[in-house]
Amino acid sequence: MPLFDMPLDQLRSYTSSAVEPEDFDDFWDLTIAEAREFPLDAVYVQVENHLSVIDSFDVSFAGFGGARIKGWLHLPANRGAGRTLPVVVQYVGYSGGRGLVQQDTKWAQAGYAHFIMDTRGQGYGGSLGESADPHASAGDVAYAGLMTRGLSSREDYYYRRVFVDAFRAIEAVQKHPEVDASKVLLAGLSQGGGLAIAAAGLAAGRLDGVLCTMADVPFLQDFPRAVDIAPRGPYPEIAGFLARHRDRYEPALAVLNYFDGVHLGRRATAPALFSAALMDDICPPSTVFAAYNAYGTGAAAVPGSRLGEAAGAAAPRAVPAKAIEVYRFNNHEGGQEHHWVSQLGYVAELLAR
Repeated sequence: MPLFDMPLDQLRSYTSSAVEPEDFDDFWDLTIAEAREFPLDAVYVQVENHLSVIDSFDVSFAGFGGARIKGWLHLPANRGAGRTLPVVVQYVGYSGGRGLVQQDTKWAQAGYAHFIMDTRGQGYGGSLGESADPHASAGDVAYAGLMTRGLSSREDYYYRRVFVDAFRAIEAVQKHPEVDASKVLLAGLSQGGGLAIAAAGLAAGRLDGVLCTMADVPFLQDFPRAVDIAPRGPYPEIAGFLARHRDRYEPALAVLNYFDGVHLGRRATAPALFSAALMDDICPPSTVFAAYNAYGTGAAAVPGSRLGEAAGAAAPRAVPAKAIEVYRFNNHEGGQEHHWVSQLGYVAELLAR
């Protein structure tokens, strides 16, 4: 795949044309408040994984609408008694789920708690999933796939539910007695990267403990440009739907505007490490840079978290530090194992401060 998007010097200053809705924060305040009306009811059951160095727990918690969302929690077997660990909350890519219990334990192998969230209604592609999406809008008129499910309204759009699940996953893992609730590290690739950005933005001012966001070739960013130029992957589902529903372009973009990671990431207060691949034709690099360039730029206006306010510490926060690694000759696979080495160093340095 040749370079098809903007030159790198233009990418570094590119900003999205998406203008966030005036009631964006009100919408998400109400959404999170409604979600918290359901008891979190986080359950952890240790299971056999046939791995001598990792202990694994089958997890479930109440996500959007109280629906049960699954996950895995992996802990290093040699952890000290009474010790709590920083936790990496990992979100998975489009079509994937949490996978088999042994499938991905890399962060636990590195000495951290490792929580992998299942994605509702997915798990039919890259990895196995077990969490249903029981929402009524799942039967609405839509293009094949998930990108247009519930697109008729912001209340019913599929990613409203998934973003809430991602937020509540943080709350759920913080309840585990062997997790350090003050050291939560969000991570994901593609859709997982988009969910990490969304969760970081939703946590700002609502939930303490998020220390960083690691978003690799993130999906769900800069919808106006992504829908126009992405030749492959989930974004063309939206274009395919609009090719038949010719009168719904503006209404569809108006709904998607509430779920654009550019807007959610702008509110994030945690430091971030992004990655982009310049030959990526699924999540074009301009959409990734749109998210990166916006990330944290609204953080100065976000008050201290509500938990902090209760303790009398409500001063505005500084714009968080951020960095991006660029893989010039890679497509949507991005940096893969090479980038994980960078992430290991990044997290170690962050926790040492």
